[in-house]
Amino acid sequence: MDDSELISQILRGNMNAFTFLVNRYRKLVVHITGRLIQRQDEMEDVSQEVFMKVYQNLGKYRNECKLSTWIATIAYNISINYLRKFKKTDLTSQDDTSILRSLTDFKTTDYEQIDLHRYIRDQIELLPVQYRSVITLFHLEEFSYQEIEQITGMPEGTVKSYLFRAKAILKEKLKFVVDENSLKIVKEISNE
Repeated sequence: MDDSELISQILRGNMNAFTFLVNRYRKLVVHITGRLIQRQDEMEDVSQEVFMKVYQNLGKYRNECKLSTWIATIAYNISINYLRKFKKTDLTSQDDTSILRSLTDFKTTDYEQIDLHRYIRDQIELLPVQYRSVITLFHLEEFSYQEIEQITGMPEGTVKSYLFRAKAILKEKLKFVVDENSLKIVKEISNE
């Protein structure tokens, strides 16, 4: 069932169609809220709030962008508002050098013992909110720069800048755990 038919079914009161929509877009919402909120119990609450907002506003959806972009925008905005309201997290940009210092140090010579996927995820979790957001939307959800601009409200140049900085920070952190022969693994991971 395509998105327009799904929306039509939901607007006619078909709750099974809404359940289908939730299942279709759950992963997207969890990626966005999870990267921003980071605590499982809080992320689940925010994700539920996202789908409640989607349900309440589905009649206002005008097909001006993809449904996934519209839902991602709601997830991003609710997550940012949650952080502002309850976490009082500094959402402003930090100096990249201070960010690098604050990231987990992890050095080893036994590369076989490193769970590289987990290490990268952990390092992404330590990035500032804006960096986590754009890297998640771009690499995990495969949104374009323009779609990320719509979702976050950040200008496209800012999105590109944050993405560049996030990758540079991660690359710097990875040089401690990845030898030259393992760079192929890192490229594969960043393409997932």
